[in-house]
Amino acid sequence: GIRVSLFIGPDIAQIDAAKKCGAPVVELHTGTFADAEHEAEKAAELLRIKGAVMHALDLGLVVNAGHGLHYHNVHEIAAIRGLEELNIGHAIVAHALFVGWDNAVREMKALIKEFAPQ
Repeated sequence: GIRVSLFIGPDIAQIDAAKKCGAPVVELHTGTFADAEHEAEKAAELLRIKGAVMHALDLGLVVNAGHGLHYHNVHEIAAIRGLEELNIGHAIVAHALFVGWDNAVREMKALIKEFAPQ
């Protein structure tokens, strides 16, 4: 078997549907959080993501997250307990153009480790 992951919004109904489909893993879309222009909107979306993570974990799903994450916002998502992995691509690639791959990856890993729950 091939392990399947569904890329879904941080929405209870979508998480329930993913579970019903038999997907063992979901990746929660963090783009709305990343694109939020106002702190209140960002805070509300962060709460929504946290609630979605908890719901998915309660259903026994493995939970990943990603989209729009970068060096200035990853700490808030990395701090959410229960996330298995974060998918970050564009920000690392863009930063690597200036500092090299090793440094770009090292810096992102350090941020994630600094804020990840123990």
